[in-house]
Amino acid sequence: MTDSSETPNADDSVPSLSPSALRERLRAGDALTLLDVRNRDEFEAWHIDGENVDATQIPHAKFMAAKVKGTTADLVADLDEPVLVVCGEGKASAFVAETLLDAGVEAMNLEGGMEGWARVYDSVELPHEDATILQYQRPSSGCLAYLVVAGDEAIVIDPLRAFTDRYVADANQRGAELVAAVDTHVHADHVSGVRDVASETDCERVLPEGAVDRGLAFDARTVADGETVAVGSVELTALATPGHTTEMTSFRLGDLLFSGDTVFLDSVARPDLEVGDAGAREMAQTLFATIHDRLLDLPPETRIAPGHFGESATPDDSGGYIATLADLRTRLDALSMGEDDFVEYSVANMPPQPANYETIVETNLGRHDADDEEAFTLELGPNNCAVSGTVE
Repeated sequence: MTDSSETPNADDSVPSLSPSALRERLRAGDALTLLDVRNRDEFEAWHIDGENVDATQIPHAKFMAAKVKGTTADLVADLDEPVLVVCGEGKASAFVAETLLDAGVEAMNLEGGMEGWARVYDSVELPHEDATILQYQRPSSGCLAYLVVAGDEAIVIDPLRAFTDRYVADANQRGAELVAAVDTHVHADHVSGVRDVASETDCERVLPEGAVDRGLAFDARTVADGETVAVGSVELTALATPGHTTEMTSFRLGDLLFSGDTVFLDSVARPDLEVGDAGAREMAQTLFATIHDRLLDLPPETRIAPGHFGESATPDDSGGYIATLADLRTRLDALSMGEDDFVEYSVANMPPQPANYETIVETNLGRHDADDEEAFTLELGPNNCAVSGTVE
């Protein structure tokens, strides 16, 4: 396989595919044979997948043994070529790709491995009458963040610490100064960039007022239901939407609702990360009330801009993960369930908890000090903030 997305490795012998090129191929719907050479538990916890991805796990150690025996090709005899080899950092996979090439198998290495994949960060513009809105997409974890620009001011919603410089640069490119960094809730799946963006730009830190009850340990402006955050000539209005967490707050800008981790395009929020298994049922009841008494009372043409996207979510024609409430009511059976069924569905279909979520929460509350390397490592993993079961 040869195309402009392939680059040689350091030894100039093993072709590699950059993570950004992989992202483009996944977007285009290209068929990919992916060979993950990490351990089984690492693969099962988090791996690259997609509608047209055939992902197989065979540990690196097996290829070391097969190289000695001359049986490398036998290990991948059932795989379609070319094979894209993946590991944690791109080193073990480079060895395996080279071994496959030596055995006559067409193979490439994913540059930087899963850590490189975690650094891919795209953005698309969402249409809006009153502001310029960028939706940031992190395909490795499904995290979504937003930049709202109105005149010469901008705010960022649910920023990721690892991409602080990106928000600042994108605001400056549009002739705007960041005036606020906003979190919809205390995140459990990624390290928040609110404090880092504020440190770099001297903008205001904004969190829901309920974050104080959860132990917020740094200075920030807190907003309650109905209060507003101004940016240029427009205002975002806070809408309390508890259920994923007690302080979960969405923000409304005209017909657009930044819903955080309340409802997604393919599911609803999991209810247990703050309260544990013992409190999950009561929190699911709270989420049910939020959906029916708050969200579904909004006009059906309200567009939902969620905090995550899952593997089954489909972007619109602009490439954005966004849908109207009317569409979600048709798409998500959970929104038409009665309370008892909704609660049972929610508590019975919670995925594994996000990796390191307790430490991430403590970091986001300002009660644990993580340096950049630790912060990036803490959040490596999939999006596990949504209920994962399929309604039958």
